[in-house]
Amino acid sequence: MISFPNAKINLGLNILSKREDGYHNISSCFYPVPWCDILEIIPSDQLKFTSSGIGIPGDESNNLCIQAYRLLKRDFNIPNVHIHLHKIIPIGAGLGGGSSDCAFTLKMLKDMFCLKLSDDQLENYAGTLGSDCPFFIKNKPTMVSGTGNQFKTTSLSLSGNAIVIAYPKIHISTLEAYAGITPMIPEQSIMDIISEPIFNWKSKLKNDFEKTLLKNYPEIINIKELMYEYGANYASMTGSGSAVFGIFNNKVAGNLLDVLSKKCIIGSYQL
Repeated sequence: MISFPNAKINLGLNILSKREDGYHNISSCFYPVPWCDILEIIPSDQLKFTSSGIGIPGDESNNLCIQAYRLLKRDFNIPNVHIHLHKIIPIGAGLGGGSSDCAFTLKMLKDMFCLKLSDDQLENYAGTLGSDCPFFIKNKPTMVSGTGNQFKTTSLSLSGNAIVIAYPKIHISTLEAYAGITPMIPEQSIMDIISEPIFNWKSKLKNDFEKTLLKNYPEIINIKELMYEYGANYASMTGSGSAVFGIFNNKVAGNLLDVLSKKCIIGSYQL
């Protein structure tokens, strides 16, 4: 069985408050985008994980896909499998690729072995593996709150627009991203802003991590400004970075992709 775990972008990201447990309450809109990995799971005599494409750091035996398998194995008598992941989505870019791989593993195992699990139950499993993982179970535009674990559906559709995503090969740790954050409640909620026309978003829809990270990494703001120069209706860093996306009317000027490809890993798609 083969599937194609996709990435997501953050349309706005507000850090609202710090919690007693040390985590933060956030608000964001997660939106799926078609930059995909390739995930294959087949029956096997022994549990095995292999990968190709972009190198995945850490011990392969503890990869999120393997963790997802073991989570279901505790509750269901499923046989051993060989999981192979061809990694295409950049790692540590704010695109949620690892979380997507994890969630798609859960969904594939459910289908392969006819497990009687609802989407809500799969979300509960996914939530034990990472805060972004549950989003990819239903994989639809979603308003996210709490620590990233509370969902509310949204009717937002970017269908008909084009998107360019550029990853400047800069790794930003979560610790570094939060170091410059002063939590606060914004004057206007992300849900209200995204209900307005996209051309209003530029002055209103903010990613709070940009406040300090753009100062520390001028390459990121250069990419964002370049996207506006080439006609983006909206551009922003996604998550805690460092990938930047631009939303365009229906097509992207070819020169932009040529310029970005000299210094970034890029994806360009119709939504």
